[in-house]
Amino acid sequence: MVQPPFKLGSFCRLHGEVMERGLYIAAAGMLAEQARQDQISQDLANSATSGYKPDRVAQRSFADTLLENSRTHQPIGKLGGGPQIGVVKTNFAQGPLQQTGSALDFAISGEGFFAVATTKGVRYTRDGSFQSNGSGQLVDQFGNPVLGTNGKPVKLSADGTVDASTVGCISLTNPQKAGDGQYTGTAAGPGSGEVSSGVLEASGVDASHTMIEMMASLRAYEAGQKAISAIDQTLQMAAQQAANVPA
Repeated sequence: MVQPPFKLGSFCRLHGEVMERGLYIAAAGMLAEQARQDQISQDLANSATSGYKPDRVAQRSFADTLLENSRTHQPIGKLGGGPQIGVVKTNFAQGPLQQTGSALDFAISGEGFFAVATTKGVRYTRDGSFQSNGSGQLVDQFGNPVLGTNGKPVKLSADGTVDASTVGCISLTNPQKAGDGQYTGTAAGPGSGEVSSGVLEASGVDASHTMIEMMASLRAYEAGQKAISAIDQTLQMAAQQAANVPA
């Protein structure tokens, strides 16, 4: 009688190992796409927010696993470990400038951020939709004073306007999102951008392109669900067949 190249037990172990890893790979892909969808949803929600900068999620693969024959220990090949979120980067490309006609709307054309004094310290923003408070100071939508080129709160003139040249434009090293359109980072002197009044920088989100990314991510997520379902059915069939093999 001709012996099979490997025993049933070895085949089941190998088959089970591949299937089990397949479940992990599919699940890892779903988790990565879920994180990507959260990021895309955040961008879509801010498609009309002045000065908003969208994020980009970069994925990378887990280390490959070398598979080998459990009887001969000969290598069979490599099996990937699935994707994971590698890094999230903010796209700081210049957004289009829109004329508003409001004397207290400001925008930076070029590199730089507005500085605002918050209860958590100085924060930075590209959203120049400012207003005035009861003390005659220029403030952001949360009531935080906007800092001028001298590092002090900007005051409105007698006619209720502000000279754009007095509004600070700060260069920022390693800017990181801090919520509410604000950033943290290390101030690196005056920014090279030009501050203008009566305009706002539009959101950097391309809504139509972002919707396409969302649909692609949803399809990838659904593919992971189908893969898990298919692997589960295969494992059930293998278990049933193994149970029917004569001892």
